[in-house]
Amino acid sequence: MTWSEMQPLLSQACSETFDMVFWSTLIAVAAGLPLGLLLVLTDRGGLLQNIVANKVIGQIVNVGRSLPFIILMVALMSFTRWVTGTTIGTAAAVVPLAIGGIPFFARLVETSVREVDHGLVEAVQAMGGNTWTIVRKVLVPESLPSLIAGTTTTVIALIGYSAMAGTVGGGGLGDLAVRYGYQRFETELMWITVAVLAVAISLIQFAGDFAARALHSRGGRSGPAPKLRLLKAKEPDAAGVGKAA
Repeated sequence: MTWSEMQPLLSQACSETFDMVFWSTLIAVAAGLPLGLLLVLTDRGGLLQNIVANKVIGQIVNVGRSLPFIILMVALMSFTRWVTGTTIGTAAAVVPLAIGGIPFFARLVETSVREVDHGLVEAVQAMGGNTWTIVRKVLVPESLPSLIAGTTTTVIALIGYSAMAGTVGGGGLGDLAVRYGYQRFETELMWITVAVLAVAISLIQFAGDFAARALHSRGGRSGPAPKLRLLKAKEPDAAGVGKAA
C-alpha cells in the first residue's frame, strides 16, 4: 500500500479517534468530578458525612473500574443501542468509553481533593462558608493542578480504550490497525498507526504536565496565595476584631 493510499485512511481514523476521545472525556470529566467530590464529602469526617451513601457510591465506582473495557463494551450493547440506535460506529463507541471513564476519573478526583490542606477548609468554615463555598473556593481551586494531571491520565487511558473499541466496529486507529495492519498484513500501516498513537500520547502528556506545572507555580487560585488570604482574614486587628475577608 502506497502512502497516497494510506493518507486518507489515516486521516479518517485520526478524526474518528479524536471524536471518540473528545466526547467521552468531556462526559467522563463532567460526571466524574462531582462523583469524586461526593466520595470525599460523604466520607467519615467529611462535610456531608453519610457513610451509607459513601459506601454505595464507592461500590458503584469500584464495579465500574473492575470491569475490563472489552467486557464493559459488550455488556453495554443494549444500552448503547437504546442511546444511539446502533452498536457500531464512532457515536456508539462514545457510550462505553464515557461510562468506563467516569469511575476512573472519579477516583483520580477523590485522590486529588484529599490532598488539599484541611486547614483551609476549617478557615472557610470559621468564616461562615457553606459546603458549596468550600467546594468552589477551596477544594476545586487548590486541587486544580492535580485535577489537570488526572484529566491527562484519563485522556490517555481513553485513547487506549478507543483502540479496543475499534476492534468491534468503533472505528478509529484501532480499527485501522486491525483491519489493514493485521488482517491484510499491511505491516507498514500498522507501525505507522502505532507511531501516530505514540506521538499523540506524548503530546497530550506534555501539554498536561505543562498546564499542571504552570497552575502549581502560579500564584492566585492554585498556588500558596489562597492560604495566605485566608490566614490574613483571620488575623485580629488592633481592636481585636477580625479583618474582613
